[in-house]
Order: sequence, then C-alpha cells, then structure tokens
Amino acid sequence: MKSFARAALAAAITLFNHGGNLMAQSTPAPIKNVVLIHGAFADGSSWSKVIPLLQAKGLHVVSVQIPLTSFDDDVAATKRVIEAQDGPVLLVGHSYGGVVISEAGNEPKVAGLVYVAAFAPDSGENIVEISKSFPKPPGMDTLAPQADGFLLLTPQGVKENFAQDLTESEKNILVAVQPYTAGAIFGAKVTKAAWHDKPTSYIVSSNDRMISPEQEKSMAKQMNAATTVLPASHVVMLSHPKEVAAVIEKAITLSK
Repeated sequence: MKSFARAALAAAITLFNHGGNLMAQSTPAPIKNVVLIHGAFADGSSWSKVIPLLQAKGLHVVSVQIPLTSFDDDVAATKRVIEAQDGPVLLVGHSYGGVVISEAGNEPKVAGLVYVAAFAPDSGENIVEISKSFPKPPGMDTLAPQADGFLLLTPQGVKENFAQDLTESEKNILVAVQPYTAGAIFGAKVTKAAWHDKPTSYIVSSNDRMISPEQEKSMAKQMNAATTVLPASHVVMLSHPKEVAAVIEKAITLSK
C-alpha cells in the first residue's frame, strides 16, 4: 500500500512539473524591443521625435539605418538588428520601410508589425504593381533621377509633398540629410508577406502626397490591420509623434 502511495505521489509531482513547464512555454515573453525602419528619401533620424516617447515607456528602441542601395541590402540590415535584440520585437516601417518589414517580419523574433503610411505588398508583389490602380500622388512628379540609377526628391518635393506640415527649419533638415535611394527598390518583390501571420497595425496619413491615402486605406483593409487615420503628411511620425507612439504602444498589447 505504501509503495502504491509513493508511486501515486511521484506521478502527481511529475504531472505538476510537466504542467508547470507547459505553462511557462505557453506564456510569451513581454515585448520590450521596438525596431524602426525608415523609408526612401529619409534616414533613421525621421524617428527622432518618436524614439524618446517610446523610451520614456521603458521600451528598448533601435532605429535601423537601412542603406537604400538594394532591397536585399535593406532586408539584411534589418534582420541583423532583429537578431541582436534580446527577446521579441515589434517591427515598425515607414513608407518603403513597409516593404522591408513585410519581408524581414518573417523572422521568429518578430511578434508584430506596424505600418506607418507605408507600402504593404503581398507575396510576389512590388510597389509599382500595387500602386497602378490608385491616383498618382503629386510627390512622384518631384523625383530627380540620377545618372547611376539612384533617386532624390527635389527640395521642392521634400517641402511641398514629403513634409508639407512641418516647420521650414524641419523641412530644411530633411533636405540636408536626404540619402540617395536606389530606384530598383521600387520594383523589388516580397517573397512572403509577414503580415499574413503577424498581428498588424496601420497608420493612414490622410494628407499624404507621396502615397495615395486611398491606397493606404486599401492596404490596411487587405491586411485586416488595426487602423488609425491621422491628418498628416507622409512623415506622420514627425508631425504627429505622440499619436504614432501611442499606436506603437497599443500594437505591443495586440501582439502579446
């Protein structure tokens, strides 16, 4: 009888420990890492107003400086930063950065995605293809192609179409830091769109002159993304940083 009791007790302890391990495995680690991806014609400083707001909430924030030399280079730079993070990541992309996070977001550490006035192609699609059925935004007429295949926005384009709701001083800074962007990135295709498998949020800029607001709303609907509409230019994270930070914080809770 005693041997039976001891066996039953041992079995109970084993079951308890096994159940505890299962509970530990099923409880996801909290998201403390936010990785930000800028878009074309911009650099990592485009997140300068959002970063301190997120840091004040105790989040670890990294703004990736993607090279804009090719889609593969940009995805590789993003994956490198994701891999370096300690724990799960919320991946945020602006403009062309949305294409980058659609690809890099397949990394196991990525728990959720946020598109900020961003392109969101499906698998096998590129920016050119998904934009054909929408009105041509005015900013496309202020591109300055370079002889080597790279592109710039003219100063007028930056001030009137890219960041029309910023101060003159802020616009001048954007003109000064604008990197050259490889024209080929607009034809690069996503192999597998991560938004099919990850919780997704989208910020629509209703006064965007670089991407048609109608297209932004359509992409958000296609992804079934939690959507926020802000009365902003293309660089909504600079003109409405508090609202953008709030969406990112909410996306963390949606991704748990």
